[in-house]
Amino acid sequence: MKYEEMKGKANISTMVQFIFQGFSDLPKLQGVLFGLFVIIYMMVLIGNGLIIIVTRFDPVLQKPMYFFLANFSSLEICYVSVTLPRMLKDLWTQDRSISKAECAFQMYCFITLGATECFLLAVMSYDRYVAICNPLHYPLVMNHRTCVQLAVGSWIGGIPLQIWQTSQIFSLNFCHSKEIKHFFCDILPVLKLACGNTFLQEVTLYVAALIIVVAPFMLILVSYSKIIWTILQLPTATGRAKAFSTCSSHLMVVLLFFVSATITYLMPKSTQSSGIDKLLSLFYTTVTPMFNPMIYSLRNKDVIAALKKLFLKISGFGSVVIA
Repeated sequence: MKYEEMKGKANISTMVQFIFQGFSDLPKLQGVLFGLFVIIYMMVLIGNGLIIIVTRFDPVLQKPMYFFLANFSSLEICYVSVTLPRMLKDLWTQDRSISKAECAFQMYCFITLGATECFLLAVMSYDRYVAICNPLHYPLVMNHRTCVQLAVGSWIGGIPLQIWQTSQIFSLNFCHSKEIKHFFCDILPVLKLACGNTFLQEVTLYVAALIIVVAPFMLILVSYSKIIWTILQLPTATGRAKAFSTCSSHLMVVLLFFVSATITYLMPKSTQSSGIDKLLSLFYTTVTPMFNPMIYSLRNKDVIAALKKLFLKISGFGSVVIA
């Protein structure tokens, strides 16, 4: 019996890498999935890159709303780059192993950027609240210094908590299996591999979810309840439509992100399956960042006009070179 215990402890100590399950249950679709995710990644980079360019250089878009939009597009590129390149590598090489250190780093980057997205969406809703509910004070309240402070706070606000959370998870011993039933190192799939008592880590996860997901979402709900009430008080239908159009895109992005994230991290573990986890994670880690530039550009006349000017400059430059 003592020999078996010593052997078990040795197995725990030698577990220095994990293996992603990924999409290994779809062996005939590996090439198709690789091509699909390459297209998605390129769309995310190009779409969000264009938003960053036009909001940075177009004089019409030098407003707080577009400053935060540029930050959001930068975040989406970083967010997707944490998971998709690794997933593409696994599909291409069929080597789905990852070291414990790499897994910890990927998890830390992912959950930190996820926290940034929650905070930044809340900041963007506050910006819309001030613009619609207090338009006369908007230039004073949302001055450049305040915008920079809010953006920096969103980027770094979740770092201490996520360092602590990641270190707590990877201080555990992993003995159940080496296979992570996911396509990246997310918290719940990694926790399922831990042996021993994970109660403290699970409590930490729910506390972090309340602080990082629920609290910003409640702030967004409060902001939009006041925004909607203010819009309904406007005297003309044209004024109401114009006011609502400035925040409808952001509201769509909020719903897409928070609904899937809330289901993933706050739904009881006993009711979740790895298939549902992967589907929801694919939705908010790849699909939502791909559609966000389309949502913001197609529903915003200023962004459409700025993109048209950019394309005209590019095509005009090209014709000069050809001539």
